[in-house]
Amino acid sequence: MSEQPQLPDPDYLLKLLQTRMPFGKYKDWLLIDLPETYICWFSRKGFPEGSLGMMLKSIYEIKLNGLEGLLEPIRKTMKQ
Repeated sequence: MSEQPQLPDPDYLLKLLQTRMPFGKYKDWLLIDLPETYICWFSRKGFPEGSLGMMLKSIYEIKLNGLEGLLEPIRKTMKQ
């Protein structure tokens, strides 16, 4: 029996694209626009607790696997 692949939650993806960094050197930057080196630093030092940490972990996985392009269609609809 084959399992159906789990699709990402569109509301969560939208939240990832709309959330801004609340502190630090890149305060007010959209999480998706944070430099990869900064996200990797969090990966080494530890992500913050709570929803921000979960979103940063998600951004890390997206950037690590080169999947930013998959979010571009959503970003384009947000700008309209």
